[in-house]
Amino acid sequence: MTELLAQADAYVKEFSATVVEVVEGGVVLDRTAFYTGGGGQPCDTGSLDSGSQTYNVKKVGRVEGKIVHQIDGPVPEVGAHVTGSIDWETRYRLMRTHSALHILCGVVWRDYGAKVTGGDMRPGEARMDFELEQMTAEFASEVEAKVNAEVAAARPIHVNVLSRAEAEETPDLIRTKINLLPANIQEVRTIDINGLDLQADGGTHVANTFEVGAIKVVGHESKGKINKRLRIALED
Repeated sequence: MTELLAQADAYVKEFSATVVEVVEGGVVLDRTAFYTGGGGQPCDTGSLDSGSQTYNVKKVGRVEGKIVHQIDGPVPEVGAHVTGSIDWETRYRLMRTHSALHILCGVVWRDYGAKVTGGDMRPGEARMDFELEQMTAEFASEVEAKVNAEVAAARPIHVNVLSRAEAEETPDLIRTKINLLPANIQEVRTIDINGLDLQADGGTHVANTFEVGAIKVVGHESKGKINKRLRIALED
């Protein structure tokens, strides 16, 4: 089983590893800092270096339970020692974006009691859908001011792991309208924005809300009777 370094430390940019299996179009490593994607967050890209050879990692994901690093062209052999490097500029922007969504979710849940019905992100921009009956420009502007106040508050963001029993006893841990936690999961990774938001989440995040930077609400729309969407973008 591949050790997932990003689950414990999202700031690992480079790492050493060994190729344990070669599969069609890619390799499986004994450890990796590449994020496999999930929860709306895209997977990482980057490279693996072995000796004088550089292998471009174009995608990382789970295939039949294995973490496969898909590579353009030839792949390193089983047993090869590699140095992995992730595309840090893109990853860090995604970390900021993902944390921005949690700030947004925390504010809307705290102040309006609305659950999440969907979401998606790309580096620097994202959207989140909520169980809301109304959506206006005034509401969007109000939310923008509130989320930026949370950014300015410089709230620490912590990663924790709870047992299944602890998770099920934690009110509002699953903030989506439908509980997406698989029945076979016995440990639940959580993201805790101190004093604002606590959610089950497997993605990568910054360590403090201040790192997110200014958040703009760039769009709002109705997606149904009780399904309203907010679009956000990060300012550089």
